[in-house]
Amino acid sequence: MQDAHISSEQVGELHAALIDIVSLMNRPQRDEDLVREAGVALDSALFPLLVGIERMGPIGTVDLAAGVGRDYTTVSRQIGRLESLGLVERRQSAADRRVNEAVVTPSGKAMTDRIDAARERIVRTVLADWDARDVGDLLRLMRKLAEAMKTDPAGTPPQRP
Repeated sequence: MQDAHISSEQVGELHAALIDIVSLMNRPQRDEDLVREAGVALDSALFPLLVGIERMGPIGTVDLAAGVGRDYTTVSRQIGRLESLGLVERRQSAADRRVNEAVVTPSGKAMTDRIDAARERIVRTVLADWDARDVGDLLRLMRKLAEAMKTDPAGTPPQRP
């Protein structure tokens, strides 16, 4: 099905922009730069997991692995490393006793707060030449796109009330 309000060329341009953004965001150097800017000592492989646990936690290992696109066993091992650093702890899920969930500790939260402050400084620099309306439009449209992309694999649109 083709919608008249978006051309094939625009679909290609959107896809190319998304690939550029994802490629930039997935570069290990970006995480290393952010961790350095935050002034924290954390392996760059552990950084996205700590932030993911803080944002989505409590969260099970399987769900976290799916969210970061890594293998379950790798994520489980890395959560163990975060736990040994005192940044997260595992506990039994209240909803499903078979599931262990990871939650951020106060030390982990302090670290993600420093990372958030560093991220804010970096974003402010990147968007320094943008006017307020463009920033507002970017936020609104990115959220709209993210919500629209939350469909099942068959492409069924989200239910509207």
